[in-house]
Amino acid sequence: MCGFVGFTNHINDASIVVEKMMDRIAHRGPDQAGKYVDEKVAMGFRRLSIIDLSELGSQPMFNEDGSVAITFNGEIYNFQELREELIAAGHKFKSKADTEVLIHGYEQWDYETLLNKLRGMFGFVIYDKNKDLVFGARDFFGIKPVYYGKFGETLMWGSEIKSFLEHPEFKKELNTSALENYLTFQYSPTTETFFKNVYKLPAAHYFTYCGGKLDVKRYWEIKFTPDEKPELEDWVNDITDTFKNSVSAHKIADVEVGSFLSSGVDSSYVAAVANVDKTFTVGFGEDEKYNEIGYAKEFSKYIGKENTSRVISPEDYWGNFAKIQYHMDEPLADPAAVALFFVCKLAAEKVKVVLSGEGADEIFGGYNIYHNPDDMASYEKIPKPIRRAVGKAASHLPHKHGVNFLIRGGQDLQERFIGNAYMFTPKERKELLKINTSAPDPQAITKPFYDKCADNDPVTQMQYLDLHLWMTGDILLKADKMSMAHSLELRVPFLDKKVMTLAERIPKRYRVTSENTKYAMRLAALKACPPQTANKKKLGFPVPIRVWLKEDEYYNVVKDKFLSADSQKFFNTDKLVELLDEHRAGHYDYSRKIWTVYTFLVWYDVYFNQEK
Repeated sequence: MCGFVGFTNHINDASIVVEKMMDRIAHRGPDQAGKYVDEKVAMGFRRLSIIDLSELGSQPMFNEDGSVAITFNGEIYNFQELREELIAAGHKFKSKADTEVLIHGYEQWDYETLLNKLRGMFGFVIYDKNKDLVFGARDFFGIKPVYYGKFGETLMWGSEIKSFLEHPEFKKELNTSALENYLTFQYSPTTETFFKNVYKLPAAHYFTYCGGKLDVKRYWEIKFTPDEKPELEDWVNDITDTFKNSVSAHKIADVEVGSFLSSGVDSSYVAAVANVDKTFTVGFGEDEKYNEIGYAKEFSKYIGKENTSRVISPEDYWGNFAKIQYHMDEPLADPAAVALFFVCKLAAEKVKVVLSGEGADEIFGGYNIYHNPDDMASYEKIPKPIRRAVGKAASHLPHKHGVNFLIRGGQDLQERFIGNAYMFTPKERKELLKINTSAPDPQAITKPFYDKCADNDPVTQMQYLDLHLWMTGDILLKADKMSMAHSLELRVPFLDKKVMTLAERIPKRYRVTSENTKYAMRLAALKACPPQTANKKKLGFPVPIRVWLKEDEYYNVVKDKFLSADSQKFFNTDKLVELLDEHRAGHYDYSRKIWTVYTFLVWYDVYFNQEK
């Protein structure tokens, strides 16, 4: 696990610049630094040593004649079998690192053959001197990040955007379209970032850059093709075997591996199957609604493992928020990101690698909102024109329980579901913003994904959308950035090609039932976990933001930010304060909307005021 930077070389002090860029991401790899600079490219690397701890695993790494250089962030879990295949083809290896498999694989196979042979999480960039070609790729699910941007004749790339700040040709400008999209999704849902001309390489894509031409292509697709023939028991057994295999692969390391643990089935199942020595948990206060430490300690005793825990105080949470936004690169309004920051900090004190349960909800159908199509089924028997009329009328009513159901009941799935978070409607965000942007309507962003899975049932369509937007833009973004902030490698055994290939075939009735979500997966988890764990309702990572915003101290912190000069550049501040006051008075829970705007303003202050 590491971090890399690089650029095509059109400056005189490339060696100094690439070192400054490397320093920006030193947290991703404190064990070692390396660089390669010639008249065409500059490549920099920071290493967190996990496999082959020797100097032979250092990067940039080269092929036998030095004509191909690579910087690689991630893990290739099937590197040993690929290594044997490449040796048989005549390639010579000088290390035991998985990085070298990518170099020789690039020499042996075409781009897509190489990428589709891999099993793992990765972002990497290869420079081929003979072809004057830059080739970069991102893993199947988007676990590891790759950013790039073109500024004049210079192409920049890296694991984190903040490294670009050190390049003299980088122009730091806010992308206001990203801001408007963010107000709805709580993250940036497109390939655009909050910085103009900086882009995210999408999951399962690669790029080539040669002769000044940049090409980006997809190399792998998720395709849900339910198989109705196998019985439930068969699916449960297949999940059991496939997941054990994935966990075993994800434990490959030359350092100790731990596991995160909450009260949910996902992390519990991982911890039980992985048989790691240490588990890590954080919580808030003493209320069980926000504190899962008691459960985690009980479950750790059940599996015979050591649990380390920490209670996060409000002062910790709010006091570290600016630092967290710096590490995030882009604003992310998920309150759980802060909790993840602290559990990563806790784990990094004892281990270098942790396993986590991210991805299970998306691939096995775990979110409570996936009940929505079945919940709506009876209401949708009413003729659509009537439902639409009722929904339109309900949209003018005060926010109360039941009103949202009527609004959503008048909408098609594509209208009402853009993912797990829906903060501000297009109408609300226009009323909130002072500025005009070119941001598309949310449905324009989600439509290409809905079109690709149009033949699937509504629940599967929701999963497909979440796999491509929510999971990459929120879940995996915070997983990478918060773990790497503490030089910790986070691995996600649910997000494995073999697990996904299995999940694609499971019928909807074995994923989401009227009583439960992740039905078949929970039955598999029962083989390793007690019933109260395997059947526990999905909670997410509960954070008491709504409570804190009613307290004078934090109400005033947010109010000051809402009335700041930065806020006045972008927002109608009277509307922001109105949201805050309505929440404080208990008229409606606006905490997530408030947090979305507050997060952006903190992030903006960090990158556009403090980072000059």
